[in-house]
Formats: sequence, C-alpha cells, structure tokens
Amino acid sequence: MGNEVDPNTAALPDLGTGWTAMLGPEFAKPYFADLRSFLVKERASYRVYPRGRDIFNAFTHTSFENVRVVLLGQDPYHGAGQAHGLCFSVPAGVSPPPSLQNIFKEIERDLGIPTPTQGDLSPWAEQGVLLLNTTLTVREGAAASHQGHGWETFTDAAIRCLSEQRSGLVFLLWGSHAQKKAALIDVDRHYILRAPHPSPLSAHRGFIGCGHFRIANEILQASGGLAIDWRLP
Repeated sequence: MGNEVDPNTAALPDLGTGWTAMLGPEFAKPYFADLRSFLVKERASYRVYPRGRDIFNAFTHTSFENVRVVLLGQDPYHGAGQAHGLCFSVPAGVSPPPSLQNIFKEIERDLGIPTPTQGDLSPWAEQGVLLLNTTLTVREGAAASHQGHGWETFTDAAIRCLSEQRSGLVFLLWGSHAQKKAALIDVDRHYILRAPHPSPLSAHRGFIGCGHFRIANEILQASGGLAIDWRLP
C-alpha cells in the first residue's frame, strides 16, 4: 500500500523518518476517518490527484529532522499528470505551470540562476525544503475541491510539530492563504518571510523582487547551516 491513504483500512501510512512518530496519532482521530470516507466517495466518481502513493511525498522526501525551509502551497495541481505530492512542483517532462514559472523568474532575478527546463523540485526537498500543500488531494479540474474536508487539520498538525520541536526554520508564506498559517508558528523560534502568491494574478504585486531565496540562504548560513542550492538539473 506504500504511502497511499487506503480508505478501507486504518493502516498507518509510512510518512518517512521522524514524521510517522509525529503525525501517527492524527490517523486515529475522528476527522481523519471522515476524510477517508470523503476520499472513497470522490475516487468512486472522479479522478483524484495526486496518485495515492504520492499523497505524502512532501514528508517522505524531507524527513522531520532534515527540514530547514518550509514552503507552503494551497492544494495540488488539478490537471492530469501535474501533481506528485510536492507543492508547486511537477514531474520531470511536464511543463511548469505559470506560478512555478514565476518562481523560476524570481530565482533568476534574485540569484542569477538560469530558468530550468523542467519543474521537478525534488532536489530542493532532498536538501531540506518541505514542499507542503495545506490540502493534499484535489478533484480533477476542480481547484480547491478537497479543501475543508480534513486535510488542513492534518497539515496544521505538521506545522505545529515543526514550530514546537524544531528551531531556526525559515517559513516562506506566499499569498493570503499561506500567511494565515503564521498563527501556528512561534516567531521567537523561527523566521517568517511573507510575499504575494507567485500566481500571474498577483506575482507583480511584490513576489517578483521579494528576494526570499537569497534571504533564506542568508538566514541559514548565519546560524551555521548550509545554503539551499536552488538550481535544478
């Protein structure tokens, strides 16, 4: 079954190093049983993204102790072949969507790194960038269709665990939805960088020019850590 949420069993998905211990209790709570039931009904009538085995990729790609930067998205891409469990990321071979294109534009402006030809952000995750959507599934062609059904409770628990048990993390909160999560973060222990969302509707209002990639690295290095290599293959 791997990382899939099996709606017919309470089996605990493998979230990878550190995360299973932190978030395991969430799977036994009533809200998660309701979420499972909702997903059963959705999958019976619609295509749901990402694939079951990819739902928890943000956690399996970035262990709890390895998290250094947290990048929050809203919900997965709802087009065929786009979502693979890492926010803003698409599998290699899939054209980067507009928001991701704007992220690459800002990296090029900020750090002089040429825009990559592909949009798989897994190399960032492997360096400690938690690429977490606040809702982990979506119905095909219907943005925000799985919001309000329990995923936010689960991902809020993940943010709280990081806030309470780690220190010196950099949270990148882009757009009003992500910025609401600031209430979960202890600002005496962590750093929060806010900017408009990289969507074409708002990127021109301050995302382009925010300098978050350079600033995040400066924060990490100031505390003796390594910078994130934002280049992609």
